[in-house]
Amino acid sequence: MFTLQKILDNATDLTILVAVVSYLGTFFSARMLARRKDKLEMVNRRLDEFYGPLYVASQAGNIAYRSLLQKQGKTQSFPILDSEMKEWMLWMTTIFMPLNDTREKIIIEKAYLIVEEQMPHCLLDFVTHVVGYKAVLKKWAEGDLSERRSTIGWPPEFDAYVTRSYAALKAQQTQLLHSFSWRLYQRLFHRKRS
Repeated sequence: MFTLQKILDNATDLTILVAVVSYLGTFFSARMLARRKDKLEMVNRRLDEFYGPLYVASQAGNIAYRSLLQKQGKTQSFPILDSEMKEWMLWMTTIFMPLNDTREKIIIEKAYLIVEEQMPHCLLDFVTHVVGYKAVLKKWAEGDLSERRSTIGWPPEFDAYVTRSYAALKAQQTQLLHSFSWRLYQRLFHRKRS
């Protein structure tokens, strides 16, 4: 039969078991939420400081480039005819190079935010492309129009890389923001204070 002592021993054991299970549940839940928070912060930082600005500048550059080609009735800029040189120089100095300089600065100063473990070659190729154009623009400023383009071509995979990386990070951000546990954490610990 059950004696008072056995009932109390079982109640004590049950209380200890519930306390341990509750503690472990809280510990692992807090750990999981902290990891998710850290991941979201890194995704946000990559979007805010690297891939977001890179994406916007790249999209703006592509739109401007297509606009110039349409204005000239061409499907590609090469070759640049003598009659097009003045217009090409204007667009390069006022639109394309400022956007290139912005992207180059982001890549050089924020390289630690890239997703990959190694620097993607298309980013290195882009920076060398821009450096090549800096030499061309210097010659133009000195009156030498013998070169019309950078000797280092545009990296064809650059735009695809930027677009793909931006889209992947936005998807990851959305997933992190809309997961049940994250919403619960926000609701419990970050209520707006009235």
